[in-house]
Amino acid sequence: MISKGLVHKYADNVDTDVIIPARYLNTADHKELASHCMADIDADFVKRVKPGDIIVGGYNFGCGSSREHAPIAIKASGISCVVAKSFARIFYRNSINVGLPILECEETDRIAANDELEIDFAKGVIKNLTKGEEYQTQPFPEFIQNIIAKGGWLNYLNSLK
Repeated sequence: MISKGLVHKYADNVDTDVIIPARYLNTADHKELASHCMADIDADFVKRVKPGDIIVGGYNFGCGSSREHAPIAIKASGISCVVAKSFARIFYRNSINVGLPILECEETDRIAANDELEIDFAKGVIKNLTKGEEYQTQPFPEFIQNIIAKGGWLNYLNSLK
């Protein structure tokens, strides 16, 4: 699995309340959720994001409530991967469950907004094509690659039947 896109950069402690504010949780429609993604931290995000783009954050990305809507909104907005120094535990699991690839990488300070990244999930290699740099991260285990490839946990389970 390879992902390639432009970076949308955020700081530490991006919580689920700014990823998808509670006032927009009155729908289960993924595209509607995506239309409000990052609304309280980056009002222009939905205007700028393109399919395949990548979110890069700092420490504790996805902290706050355990709402599954946050990774759903990110994925439905077209983001192909989230890279951060660390993730809140529940956000990490919810992301895998909905099929949103997320990777921990200590070197996110070296990545700037609008850099172009190429990520090889199987090898755990993040290439910054803009700066000509490479960052190593832990590759996804095969079973997580399978879950993400199927679009999430429920799709993966249904494929086993």
